[in-house]
Amino acid sequence: MSTWKEKLGLVKDKNMIIYSPIEGEACSLDEVNDPVFKEKILGDGIAIKPSKGQVLAPVDGTVALLFETKHAITLRSEQGAEVLIHIGLDTVNLKGEFFTAHVKTNDSVKTGDLLLEFDMDKIKAAGYDLISPIVICNTAAYTEIIPHAGNSVKQLDKIITIKK
Repeated sequence: MSTWKEKLGLVKDKNMIIYSPIEGEACSLDEVNDPVFKEKILGDGIAIKPSKGQVLAPVDGTVALLFETKHAITLRSEQGAEVLIHIGLDTVNLKGEFFTAHVKTNDSVKTGDLLLEFDMDKIKAAGYDLISPIVICNTAAYTEIIPHAGNSVKQLDKIITIKK
């Protein structure tokens, strides 16, 4: 039964959608060969095996932190979700080589804005796994994080549903 506020459209949907920042194959965090992500120490989410070296904003919000090495970025959505996008495993060791940032910390972003680019071939040639975890760092603030894994995704396809 709906409340009068819901009937009038005064209550917004409690679910939030995280869109894919990267094109590729969406998979479970269980497939990430790094215990920090596999064991969800930083939060729950999904991983993508990239097929394109671009990262788009998966939400409207603010760049909470662009790592100096440009291998990772955290966004704070307008609804409060803290979304970490980590390109590859151990890519911090590249010290920013093969990464180009198009935003900086504290920038406002809209869903679909270009955040980062990375040279997939050079990163692979340097011996790094490109699997890219996307995690909700403040997972505890939500009742459920539902990853939509097991399929190919284009940029801005739905990959995570968050329930308040």
